[in-house]
Amino acid sequence: MPAPIRLRELIRTIRTARTQAEEREMIQKECAAIRSSFREEDNTYRCRNVAKLLYMHMLGYPAHFGQLECLKLIASQKFTDKRIGYLGAMLLLDERQDVHLLMTNCIKNDLNHSTQYVQGLALCTLGCMGSSEMCRDLAGEVEKLLKTSNSYLRKKAALCAVHVIRKVPELMEMFLPATKNLLSEKNHGVLHTSVVLLTEMCERSPDMLAHFRKLVPQLVRILKNLIMSGYSPEHDVSGISDPFLQVRILRLLRILGKGDDDSSEAMNDILAQVATNTETSKNVGNAILYETVLTIMDIKSESGLRVLAINILGRFLLNNDKNIRYVALTSLLKTVQTDHNAVQRHRSTIVDCLKDLDVSIKRRAMELSFALVNGNNIRGMMKELLYFLDSCDPEFKADCASGVFLAAEKYAPSKRWHIDTIMRVLTTAGSYVRDDSVPNLIQLITNSVEMHAYTVQRLYKALLDDISQQPLVQVASWCIGEYGDLLVSGQCEEEEPIQVTEDEVLDVLEGLLVSNLSTPVTRGYALTAIMKLSTRFTSVNRIKKVVSIYGSSIDVELQQRAVEYNALFKKYDHMRPALLERMPIMEKTASNGPTEIVQTNGETEPSVVEAKHPPPVTQPTNQVRTVFSLYIRKNTHLGLEANPNPNIAVITIHASNSTEADMTDFVFQAAVPKTFQLQLLSPSSNVVPALNQGTVTQVIRVLNPQKQQLRMRIKLTYTHKGSAVQDLAEVNNFPPQSWQ
Repeated sequence: MPAPIRLRELIRTIRTARTQAEEREMIQKECAAIRSSFREEDNTYRCRNVAKLLYMHMLGYPAHFGQLECLKLIASQKFTDKRIGYLGAMLLLDERQDVHLLMTNCIKNDLNHSTQYVQGLALCTLGCMGSSEMCRDLAGEVEKLLKTSNSYLRKKAALCAVHVIRKVPELMEMFLPATKNLLSEKNHGVLHTSVVLLTEMCERSPDMLAHFRKLVPQLVRILKNLIMSGYSPEHDVSGISDPFLQVRILRLLRILGKGDDDSSEAMNDILAQVATNTETSKNVGNAILYETVLTIMDIKSESGLRVLAINILGRFLLNNDKNIRYVALTSLLKTVQTDHNAVQRHRSTIVDCLKDLDVSIKRRAMELSFALVNGNNIRGMMKELLYFLDSCDPEFKADCASGVFLAAEKYAPSKRWHIDTIMRVLTTAGSYVRDDSVPNLIQLITNSVEMHAYTVQRLYKALLDDISQQPLVQVASWCIGEYGDLLVSGQCEEEEPIQVTEDEVLDVLEGLLVSNLSTPVTRGYALTAIMKLSTRFTSVNRIKKVVSIYGSSIDVELQQRAVEYNALFKKYDHMRPALLERMPIMEKTASNGPTEIVQTNGETEPSVVEAKHPPPVTQPTNQVRTVFSLYIRKNTHLGLEANPNPNIAVITIHASNSTEADMTDFVFQAAVPKTFQLQLLSPSSNVVPALNQGTVTQVIRVLNPQKQQLRMRIKLTYTHKGSAVQDLAEVNNFPPQSWQ
């Protein structure tokens, strides 16, 4: 059989292929020749054939049929055969294939070989693809080589020991005696791999971490020698002595010093030296400084040292390299909670990063900018962030708008500033804001009584400019419906009032109803606003006409609103002013229970609830009985009588009816937050007699083990004059005696 071509010739031939099909044909032809050679047990050219097979494997072609040939080369006595055999084993074998177990004996023999290079090959292979079974069998040999005086073998044995510990953590203690003298080695390769081994052991075992803390002074000396040593051509990289070893030592110091005062104290000085003496003009120095900063932040370092670390990150922000700027922003974001004042000094540089072209840097700068906002800088920071919101890509607008809302709610210097800021966001990025922004802004406006005229005027102007931002349009519609009389009367004192007529206001709202830009929810807001204006404007006939038109709308929600509003005009016109009166001030309560804000069809509506508190009546049993009343509906009276005791509040309801007709099918329901337990007993009757001729009573027992303020959501359903009626209300004004 002719001699197979050499690897160099195969590479040259494959590179001449003009198409992938031509290359594939060459590979298949050569693989067929290699298979034939393997079948004939050709020992002469086995090494050459396996080398060519490894090249094909690197090109992405299947080469698994050469696995056993690799084992044969490993068993050979020639170093050249062993080298290719071990290389093939590392590339073609892994612990998922049982074939690799056949190597165990060969590796054990080679670990005890008289030639250090053969031992090195065996260590590299075991450290690369050794399974847990192989590691258990060969850990003893690795531990012996770790104690040898040969630096070449010690560095390879240390890395192999790292792999053994990862595969079989319980063998960690076997290597503990061998680690004692590793750091006293002068060879940089041994030092580097020793630090890697110590780091792995400390990360995996708290006992090892405590044991190796005594090595901190020795590690500090090694790091100091690296910094203070002169030029060494063997280890110098861009003028810095062995930066790889420095980074490894800094990482180990970070692990050893975390949560330990003594270790942190021992390394404070050397960290300060590294931070001040390392050259920053090259990327190598920046890598060391970054590791130094991480170490300073993780250990219990002095406050001055932490400020120095943050100043280093601040210098990183001025670097031309985008990766360094990104790393600096990410690190500052992690430290801003613990060292807020130190990070604040670099606020202007951080804000400048919002203008960076790189999207990842902009996102990190935006997150860090929001983290820096406080009561002192809220105006300046919001100005910068709103400018960023104007010009940023759509992918940033939702997060930026959300951040502005939260910051403004927390640090707003005044209600006018708060309202102006939220309106600016809605004008700029209204389509990207959170779903709860509309009710939150409505609540803010409602509670700012002195700002009603100013707010409705600003929102009316915004509607004239742009109706594409739906959240803004919804808030504006709500405000015009509530405070349209203030808009028309021109009572704004904060800025020059505008002259607006009732017809102009109604024209704008009618335009929203027919606009293609308006969503169904927005149309609902507009129609409700027009209806509310029927009690504030004199153009009632025009409003009736608009409402009646939408009684036949194809939008079911809009149609239902219009039909109900028409019924108000026709049947219940005497109730219309009371139903459409201005909203009371709303207060937020705890999120785990009922709140004072009830959302209905996308709009915020008040519960028509009025509470009265007669003076408590003293009982003979020394219990305090508290009586108070709720007017849920006109001519319908519901009274609550609370008899508290240390654990259970017993509440009795008394329902009466002052109308001329009985209320039948009367059902009372109640709900309380999860921290309470509620029991409803049967009512005395399901008919409430007319003309206050009788009452229906029902007992409620509420268990309140945590003595929290009592809150309850109630629902009444009954039939009156043939019509089904349903009323909802929230009771948050129970007297303290009923729950304390």
